[in-house]
Amino acid sequence: MRMIRWTAWILVVLFVGATIALYASDAFRTQVAEVSGSGRAAVGGEFTMVNDDGETVTQEAFLGRPTVYFFGFTHCPDVCPTALFELSNRMEELGADADRMNAVFVTVDPERDTPEELHRYLQAFDPRITGLSGSPEQVKDMMQKWRVYAAKVPTESGDYTMDHTATLYLMDANGEFVGTIAPGESDETALGKLRRLVS
Repeated sequence: MRMIRWTAWILVVLFVGATIALYASDAFRTQVAEVSGSGRAAVGGEFTMVNDDGETVTQEAFLGRPTVYFFGFTHCPDVCPTALFELSNRMEELGADADRMNAVFVTVDPERDTPEELHRYLQAFDPRITGLSGSPEQVKDMMQKWRVYAAKVPTESGDYTMDHTATLYLMDANGEFVGTIAPGESDETALGKLRRLVS
């Protein structure tokens, strides 16, 4: 009798364990699907912003060609100008191939970065780089879709700077995320990624 009782308990434990494992597996698959969709990271999506020419644009304006997105702000003392100079130089190295892609600078500081301010700022870089601004709500929505972090950091002068993600996001011609260029990547590695993007 005791053996039967122990066997029954073992079967119950195994059944419960299997049920939990199955649930966890389904939950895990659902979580992965939410994050990666069809095997790709859930980065990017629809947006409505204003470009540095003052025109309202959506994601549709950048489909049909691969796109490099960089999020920053015009008052950035070092990271942003460095990233944009590097991108400009790499576009020059790509030559005519760079004409087959979009390059977009998205502000994380819409309070100060009006379309006019973005336009002035971008004069120092490759003229093919488009600036995007918008309302705080529009910018926040786009940042969330690209998984971009940004936060105000007060300065001693009473003003503020921005702490933000400094990664370049690579999207294919269909607007699907295909990779990144991280800060500090070698020119050879970064240029190789851009060549593959436009190939």
